[in-house]
This record gives sequence, structure tokens and C-alpha cells, in this order.
Amino acid sequence: MADYFEEMGWEPVALDQTQRHQTMLMVRALLDHGFFPDEMLQGGRLAPPASKEVVRNLQERMPTPEDESCAICLKPNSDHPDIFKVLPCSHEFHQACILPWLNQTNSCPLCRYELKTDDAEYEERKKFLQRQKEREEELEGLHNSMFG
Repeated sequence: MADYFEEMGWEPVALDQTQRHQTMLMVRALLDHGFFPDEMLQGGRLAPPASKEVVRNLQERMPTPEDESCAICLKPNSDHPDIFKVLPCSHEFHQACILPWLNQTNSCPLCRYELKTDDAEYEERKKFLQRQKEREEELEGLHNSMFG
């Protein structure tokens, strides 16, 4: 009769890697159960600025008389005839208002939609959190299909 590792086609952890493997399993369990808040994992870091390329490629449009005021400066468009920048979330702001904002952070000031950044570590962390959320949703769906 085959043992568990042979049956699953796995190799046992090498003796010199056992301690590291057990530590990683413990960290994964703590992460999966929400022991560490996201702020702790990011080291209290603020979100980085939006990618220069993304900002450069934002759609632009000229204001029209029907436009409401900019949500950042709150000035009527007749007083501030600046070009509007349109974010991917469809919120629009005066170019002079939104560019300094996007040089500080990567999110829309109204809905917090996150634009891509040039910070590879931050982008990797976003992908990790997204995968974690998807795994939780899959587990919830599996649980509900079995017991719901």
C-alpha cells in the first residue's frame, strides 16, 4: 500500500528545509485567518503615486456649459476653463486639480478606484490580496454548494 506522499505524487520536505517550511505554514495560516491587518503587512506605507504612463494616457476633454463643478476645487467651470481629465472610473476633474493628486496617490478622490502604479512591490501586493479574496469567495461558494 502506498503512503500519503506517494499517493499524492509529492516529495517530503527535506530535513534541512523543515523549519523554514513549518514557519511558512504558520505564517500562511495566520494570514488566512486575518491575524495581520493589511496596514501591518504594508508597514504603514501609503499608496504610491499613479503610474506616469497611466496619467499621461488619461482621456481629456474640454468643459461644456452643462458641466458641474470639479469635485476637488468646487469652482464652477465658467470660472475655471481648464481641460478635464477622465479617470478609468469615469470621474472627471480639472487637469490642474487631479494631476497633483495623482502625483501623491494612485486612487480616484471620489470612489477610491486604484490606478496602476510604477511600484512593482505594491502591484504584487495588490495581486496577492486579490488572489486571497478570490480564494475566499471560491471556498465560500464551495461551502454553500455543499451545505447550502
